Amino acid sequence: MSSKKVIIFSAPSGSGKTTLVKYCLDQFAKLQFSISATTRQPRGEEKHGVDYFFHTPDEFRQKIALDAFVEYEEVYTDKYYGTLKSEVERIWDLGNVVIFDVDVKGGVNLKKIFAEKALSIFIAPPSIQELENRLIKRNTDDLETIKTRVAKAEEELGYAQYFDEVIVNDDLNQAKEEIAKLVGNFIEA
Repeated sequence: MSSKKVIIFSAPSGSGKTTLVKYCLDQFAKLQFSISATTRQPRGEEKHGVDYFFHTPDEFRQKIALDAFVEYEEVYTDKYYGTLKSEVERIWDLGNVVIFDVDVKGGVNLKKIFAEKALSIFIAPPSIQELENRLIKRNTDDLETIKTRVAKAEEELGYAQYFDEVIVNDDLNQAKEEIAKLVGNFIEA
């Protein structure tokens, strides 16, 4: 197995990406999650340095100025997400494969940066309506935020073509099987 590989998961919010990333981490010991940096507020039980590195917009902009990111995106005004170079190096230094859970623009950027070292997987919802239902059921956002997320998801679906693989998460167990095969083949190659 060659070292310095990355696996990129991207999807519109509510597609089941995080569930599938956690599944991969449980299945493959060589995978290690790359903790993203963000300026958004923690949701639920999220913790700094575990789920995300939470920063103020000013702190995030300071890191941009210091060239600390592999890639970053201002998703909404003052809502930044990014991948720290130090986080990728930390995982590679342990001899592990980096797994990313990023928005679609971040996913496209990471694929360009890592090229053949990367397997990029786009998780698509069965439909926009189903996506909206999932976001409502998740009960982490108000209706206005959900409407914004659904509108963004419609745009994000257009990015699927830039990924190595597209998995439609209609049946979770089937999606898990497909992803386990893809990831296993990539890690072993």
